[in-house]
Amino acid sequence: MDIPITPPLQVDGAEIVIGASIGAALVPDGAADIDSLLKCADLALYRAKQSDKGTFRWFEAGMDMRQRERRALEIELRGAEIDREFELHCQPIIRTQTGKLRGFEALLRWQNPRRGMVSPADFIPIAEETGILDELGRWVLAMACREAATWPRDLVLSVNVSPVQFRKGNLVGAVGLALAGSGLEAHQLEIEITESVLLAESSTNLAILKQLRSLGVRIALDDFGTGYSSLSYLRQFPFNRLKIDRSFVREIVQCPESLAIVRAVIGLGTSLGIDTTAEGVETVAQLEALRAEKCGELQGFLFSPPVARKSVASIIGAYFEETSRLA
Repeated sequence: MDIPITPPLQVDGAEIVIGASIGAALVPDGAADIDSLLKCADLALYRAKQSDKGTFRWFEAGMDMRQRERRALEIELRGAEIDREFELHCQPIIRTQTGKLRGFEALLRWQNPRRGMVSPADFIPIAEETGILDELGRWVLAMACREAATWPRDLVLSVNVSPVQFRKGNLVGAVGLALAGSGLEAHQLEIEITESVLLAESSTNLAILKQLRSLGVRIALDDFGTGYSSLSYLRQFPFNRLKIDRSFVREIVQCPESLAIVRAVIGLGTSLGIDTTAEGVETVAQLEALRAEKCGELQGFLFSPPVARKSVASIIGAYFEETSRLA
């Protein structure tokens, strides 16, 4: 919950609430001198801002170590050679009712020379905060489109796009270049966004989404149900796909509330003519529950983890060979 520092203000008919995040440190637990104490409080404030808006954090001894580690990772990320250190992995997307291969989601991996494989959960937030993700995103688009151009024409490539790429203002051009440079058909490319794209500068970003749609590119709303999930987004823009977050899929069998949410999202999509994809499918029980709810597509370790590009051809071959055998 936000910490209000003023009563709500009315500006042009809209209610504005000014909040604050707070970080604090104590003597002597945090530090013994003023400069060190301020540094510790600043670290606590940084952690409060990372956690959420309007939160409060006390300084903890481990914060300094974590901040040093984060700074070291940022320096390595800035100096990374993209073509040598980054890899494109792909995870299959499966049609629920037929079991056929629908396509792949492209995922970025970092093989750091010193650390080995770095988790996307560690480097993606840093890349977003520093703006590096714009360059990485353009690289992913170009590489993924070239890879997908070698697939059968009825397969779709799904690529995640960050709010950073929207803010830079050249996303439509980057997508156009990736398509032109690869020869991939526009309808084979699906751009995935999260609700955070629409929360900031929504009118501008909606205009960008419409430009992408005018190219023939498909648009998916990722992690649907975990953020604000405003239905006005679905009214303002005709998404091609809603992706149901893995947190609901994980508990769909044992939690009636999760099942109800999944059912509602699928029903909403059906009513609006929007396909649905469930992420994080790991068990046969989850598969059967989603099949019973008529979810359109599935993605998860039950079928395959994300694999390196060199393994994609064998997955395509296996699915198409199976289809030919059953035909």
